[in-house]
Amino acid sequence: MRRLFEYLRLVLFVGGVLVGIQIPTFVDQYGKRLDAHWQESQLSLKQFQLDADKYFSGDLSKLVQHYQSSSDPVINDGGKSIARLQSRHNQLKEALRRFAENQFSPFIETLIKPVPEIRTEAWSNYNFMIVLEPFAVIWGLTLGLLFSLIVEASLALLALVLVRPFRRRRTRTMRRF
Repeated sequence: MRRLFEYLRLVLFVGGVLVGIQIPTFVDQYGKRLDAHWQESQLSLKQFQLDADKYFSGDLSKLVQHYQSSSDPVINDGGKSIARLQSRHNQLKEALRRFAENQFSPFIETLIKPVPEIRTEAWSNYNFMIVLEPFAVIWGLTLGLLFSLIVEASLALLALVLVRPFRRRRTRTMRRF
């Protein structure tokens, strides 16, 4: 039975390593998708920006205001669409800036504060692979160790909670005899 638990601990550790190795690759995929969406939003705004350059000294928000102040509902709705494109572009630009801030920010941006639809897209198109780059191996070993320690500590705590009351009852019963 003891050997079985040793194998289970090993399986937990290896499972944690395999999951941990995936993290840097997934973060890289998220970053590439974030950049691609930002570039696409930039292309979507390009013609409107040229109009803003031509008529409003480059101020895209003045172009949007001009469209939205029109009495023509089609042009007015077009202004709302441009405003949504601009808002999305600014959101992606800010996410990309935060993503590239420092060495750890890509992980924070991807795992904790992502652009939800981009993370979902990255996850649904992600292919699991083992990339044995030093950083990925470090992530894998760290996660494997943490995963093993957490599971083992949880099981030890559970055993302590379940076994302690049983031992107290047993010793009380033995004293009576």
